[in-house]
Amino acid sequence: MVESPLGKRVNVLDKGWIELVDLMPHPESKVSGDLAIVNAARVSFLGESKGPDRDKRLLFYLLRHRHTSPFEMVEFKFRVRAPLVTWWQWVRHRTWNMNAQSGRYTPFKEEDFYVPDVWRKQSADNKQASEGTLEASESLELTDKLLRHYDEGYRLYEEALERGVSKEMARLFLPGFSVYYTWVTKIDAHNLMHFLRLRMASDAQYEIRVYAKAINEHFFAPALPWTAEAFRKHVLNQAE
Repeated sequence: MVESPLGKRVNVLDKGWIELVDLMPHPESKVSGDLAIVNAARVSFLGESKGPDRDKRLLFYLLRHRHTSPFEMVEFKFRVRAPLVTWWQWVRHRTWNMNAQSGRYTPFKEEDFYVPDVWRKQSADNKQASEGTLEASESLELTDKLLRHYDEGYRLYEEALERGVSKEMARLFLPGFSVYYTWVTKIDAHNLMHFLRLRMASDAQYEIRVYAKAINEHFFAPALPWTAEAFRKHVLNQAE
């Protein structure tokens, strides 16, 4: 039996992580996620499992021919810690249900800022993309300046709090796009595959691509092995 990914946490970026906090159907259920999809497809005929071979063939048929509603019967709920630069990409997918940490209630900590490993160059032929990286010496110089920027912003944030400024206003001093937030977010398998197809692509921004790849490898594929195989073959067009 494949070990359930429920409760697993995977580190992403320098300080981020993602964990699966709930899954439907639950791993203790008698019905696996893949079989829940198959059974949903067969409900028109009031049928259920016809054995692993026929069940898997049906699931592949469904995805190959874009009969997607049965895949909505499986849901994933995650807790995710990611910088705002990632969340700006994520929230464009409105099929996710989301609830976020609020800086109005929870004060930020000094280490709550994203520090990239490398500095990417602007793509010459794509206005919204990056391509290649700066030389190591330039990257080190920029990282040092970024850290000093964070230190100053956080110092001013703490000063404002000490003066009695509300948390909702004091956070104006924080460098916005780099602040880490924690979210609870939920999605069904059909819409998750759409998210993964777009956000694992080579032209997706790196800071969301690594989260998408982590979801695919550590949560989606282990929870739905048949669906993940069909997804690779019929959606990503990857040879096994």
